[in-house]
Amino acid sequence: MQLKVLKNAGWIVGCKIIKAVLTLIVTAITTRYLGVEKYGIISYAAGLVAFAVPIMQLGLTSTAVHEIVDRPGEEGKVVGTITGMTMFSSILCIIGVISFSLIVNAGEKETIIVCALYSIMLFFNAFEMVRFWFHAKLMAKYSAMAMLISYVVVTIFQVLLVIFKADVYMFALSYSLDYFLIAIMLIAIFKKKSKCKLSFSFALAKQMFKVSKFYIISTLMFVVFAQTDKIMLKFMAGNIETGIYSAASNCATMVSFVFAAIIDSMRPEIFNAKKESESLFESRMIELYSVMIYFSIIVCVVIAVFAPLIIQIMCGSEFVGAIPVLRVVVWMNLFSYVGTAKSIWLLAESKYKYLIVLNFCGAVLNVSLNFVLIPLLGATGAAITTIVSQSATNVFIGFLIKPIRRNSVLMLKALKFSNLKKIFPSKNK
Repeated sequence: MQLKVLKNAGWIVGCKIIKAVLTLIVTAITTRYLGVEKYGIISYAAGLVAFAVPIMQLGLTSTAVHEIVDRPGEEGKVVGTITGMTMFSSILCIIGVISFSLIVNAGEKETIIVCALYSIMLFFNAFEMVRFWFHAKLMAKYSAMAMLISYVVVTIFQVLLVIFKADVYMFALSYSLDYFLIAIMLIAIFKKKSKCKLSFSFALAKQMFKVSKFYIISTLMFVVFAQTDKIMLKFMAGNIETGIYSAASNCATMVSFVFAAIIDSMRPEIFNAKKESESLFESRMIELYSVMIYFSIIVCVVIAVFAPLIIQIMCGSEFVGAIPVLRVVVWMNLFSYVGTAKSIWLLAESKYKYLIVLNFCGAVLNVSLNFVLIPLLGATGAAITTIVSQSATNVFIGFLIKPIRRNSVLMLKALKFSNLKKIFPSKNK
């Protein structure tokens, strides 16, 4: 990896490490304060809104960096068009979330209000799309600083909610504050650093949508097998099982920011490598896969071993039922982050249409297994389902589809431990 890429990743990782610490503190406080049932309602709302996020983002999160790299003279137009597209779709998605909750959760006033308040975050999330310009330019320190300020403010706000014994509605609304602050700061910094005006182009929007549309359905299918567990648990096992599973899932992914930072930082480097040569491109992909595989194994083992301590610190004794669930669901990390990295290869090779097939298979598998395992094992059944669907979608099914089999070969090559020496060379050399 080039030094600039590592520095860029360092800013993102450093910022998100601080966020992880702050989140650890706030989660430990708020989870105890809300209790299993209230936390279950918040988790249900989060799961419901998660279904709307892929539609709101229009698949542009997967193509934004690629578009900016390919259009160096049209940065303002690209960023402005992406923001305008997602802003409009966010309004429609908020209406959709509220309407769904009114119909499906009829008579559950508290659940409906929480879902409505939580969905507001979709609007501000649309403006946060400008962060991809910073990633493309390897200027993550600016977006990192903006996010850091936001995290501190939101942390203080949520702690105050606990101190003043606010109701669950205020906690649902607090999640929007994070995106609101980040959006304002990122747009301000972009205007100063880019020296170009944001503008919207219908023609450009149409061109970008031709590619990004494939990611809408594929990402939505991904959300199905990532979030359906919570929705199905809500209706098949109740708020308590939903709360237990959500607590375990949150603990399992508490270091996901590191994986995301590495992927976001290497994305522009990999796209540029593709322009230079196919061998360099594949070499960069193997490096990324190696980091994802070996780092996730380490994380999974540590979390599984210290599950009782993690649950006690993060959630309290009321969530003791989440310990066995955590020991199972944590292994989804081994497959989910490899899947995220895989999307880079698919986009660079123009094979993105196969994401629909992959994620559709994963979604069907997830829903089917949940119908069988949730009644039998509750939250643990949902955890097992997550691992099976993630591994099938992100690894095994790829071997069966010839046009993307090459990517699966790269994953196998990434299993060689010697790849890590190329990524982190010895200082003596």
